[in-house]
Amino acid sequence: MAPKSSQKQASSGASRSSCSWLKIFAVLLGVLTPVYYLLEQNLERFYIFKTDQLHDLAQRGIAAHGNDTRAIVNFIVEELSGQVSLTSYVNRDEEWMFNNAGGAMGAMYIIHASITEYLIIFGTAVGTEGHTGRHTADDYFHILTGTQTAYVPGEYEPEVYPPGSVHHLRRGTVKQYKMADSCFALEYARGWIPPMLFFGFADGLSSTLDFPTLWRTTWVTGKLMLGNLARGKF
Repeated sequence: MAPKSSQKQASSGASRSSCSWLKIFAVLLGVLTPVYYLLEQNLERFYIFKTDQLHDLAQRGIAAHGNDTRAIVNFIVEELSGQVSLTSYVNRDEEWMFNNAGGAMGAMYIIHASITEYLIIFGTAVGTEGHTGRHTADDYFHILTGTQTAYVPGEYEPEVYPPGSVHHLRRGTVKQYKMADSCFALEYARGWIPPMLFFGFADGLSSTLDFPTLWRTTWVTGKLMLGNLARGKF
């Protein structure tokens, strides 16, 4: 049995350690809170994409190419990369990766990823259904081909989004959504993007265990985010 003096010393050491961590946490909270508040009030200054312009771009792509999804995607990427203010922020390396999130499965091509924005093509050729997630950013789902439906608890009719429409999932809200058949969209999120990644990775870590896809998604997203951050784009 350990002497009482040793037990007291151990208890005292644990108490001091706990107090030290609490002090560090308090200092970090005190420093980061005003920084977060300042950034939150100035989020608009960090955005390089405009919602109305993306909507117009999606509609013109549909008008020009009808149900040819590949042609619409090429049209969108070519026009965005052709704009002087956006050229260096657009990823023209069209790499498609599976994405499992909220029980839904599809594939995505990341056009842009930064701390405050992402722009992707997301969709599936066979249909899917799931939980939208409750996010720290506004999400604008521009339907290119196919139809998406959504449901909010308490409603008795679905929300229906055909080609050319925009499904705006407001920050902090949640819905059930479904793409019954082939459906592709230009998805634009603006707000705090890093916290959204936990939702994006959760199914891969807890269900599919598709680690090669998780690694590739992490690599491409991280490369684009850090590359844009190096250019001064938050």
